[in-house]
Amino acid sequence: MKSLTTRLSLLFMLASMGVLSLAAVLFHQLSEHHFKVLDQQTLKEKAHAAQAIIRRSNSGDFDVLRPSLSALLSAHHDLTTLILAADGEVLFADPTPMPVPEDFRRATVRRLWEWETPTQRFRGITARLEVPDGPPLTLLMLLDVTAHASFFETLRWWFWGVLALCGTLSAGLGWAVARSGLRPVRQLTAAATGVSARSLHARLPQERVPTELQQLVEAFNAMLARLDEAFVRLSNFSADIAHELRTPVASLMTHTEVTLSRPRTPTEYQETLYSNLDDLQRMARMIDDMLFLAKADNGLIVPQRQPVSLAAVVTKLFDYYQLLAEERGIALQLEGDGQVMGDRLMLDRALSNLLSNALRYTPDGQAIRVQIGAADEALHLTLSNPGPTIPPDQLGRIFDRFYRADPARREGNPGNAGLGLALTRSIVEAHQGSISCQSLDSVTTFTLSMPSQDKLPTQSRSAG
Repeated sequence: MKSLTTRLSLLFMLASMGVLSLAAVLFHQLSEHHFKVLDQQTLKEKAHAAQAIIRRSNSGDFDVLRPSLSALLSAHHDLTTLILAADGEVLFADPTPMPVPEDFRRATVRRLWEWETPTQRFRGITARLEVPDGPPLTLLMLLDVTAHASFFETLRWWFWGVLALCGTLSAGLGWAVARSGLRPVRQLTAAATGVSARSLHARLPQERVPTELQQLVEAFNAMLARLDEAFVRLSNFSADIAHELRTPVASLMTHTEVTLSRPRTPTEYQETLYSNLDDLQRMARMIDDMLFLAKADNGLIVPQRQPVSLAAVVTKLFDYYQLLAEERGIALQLEGDGQVMGDRLMLDRALSNLLSNALRYTPDGQAIRVQIGAADEALHLTLSNPGPTIPPDQLGRIFDRFYRADPARREGNPGNAGLGLALTRSIVEAHQGSISCQSLDSVTTFTLSMPSQDKLPTQSRSAG
């Protein structure tokens, strides 16, 4: 494929040649038309003057009229005049008789016609002369336009030569202009070539970029910003994985080393194995969660499509967490209902993460409230619980993987790896929904919005 510079040069050359060709054709046509009008005007004037001489003389004797007619026509050396009788006899010829084709002898009066011989080209008119006391005569006036034809032939060759020269010059000029105009593109290419994983924070300059490339530069810088953010998240994700896996692995190694430091009873070995099993189960859950998130990132999570009552899912979870809530005096409240098309197991997992998170931070003796309702052709589920207010700078990160507000990474129980909210968001987005969080005045509210399938009668249920 030709380079952009070459293509622009060719387009510039074609455009220039097209304009020049059009101008040349128009000039040629207008020039020919101008000369043709002048010739026609000259012939008509001479024919009119000759007819006036014959009428004033009141005589058809051309021996008498010859001096006057010769004086009239002598100023035009390229003009030939023939006066023919009704039977075709040449009565007057200046300078000499000429064999004019019969068609032109009988041509329409005053109509301009053209005639060519192997060496000459003529342009003429035919007129009728009224003679007193005699039949009308035929006047033929021919103008030799051979010089005009030769001039236009030479002019055409000059046009072709100039057109070829201008085409070559325009191609070179177009190449220079295109190369100069594309200099910002080459500069952007050089800048983009220098971008690497270590310089994703760099941005292409926009100060001297032409208007046509502004959007390209902005889009490229936006892409760099997304790549930078994704690279940082990936780096943090890798560090988080290493950190989260290091704790259970270290625990396994410590328990095993202590157990192997001296002989143990079967009961002690069994206790060690149970302790190791807990750590292994925690690692297995973490690995499963990471695989689920990886599939979600690549669009490989395809939930089943069946009617699911959100109230039924929440009621089942209330029953599951009822014992834990009662121990702390926490009330679980549900209002409303709604139906969505989705995967019941995935929705159960997403809402379970939200409910367990709410139970973790709700003070004893308080209440967790779940409300379900339809609005704007969507089904909304809100889960509110009292507890510590989440700082605004952390609200945008609570759905990140392994993110936990405690810098020491010790909040929650040991099974809390910081993947619950990230899993919930992936499940909701797989259902073409969205999730958001708001935390004000010691009340945190999570809102899930998903396409509504149906509306069920409103119901109210409380537990605790």
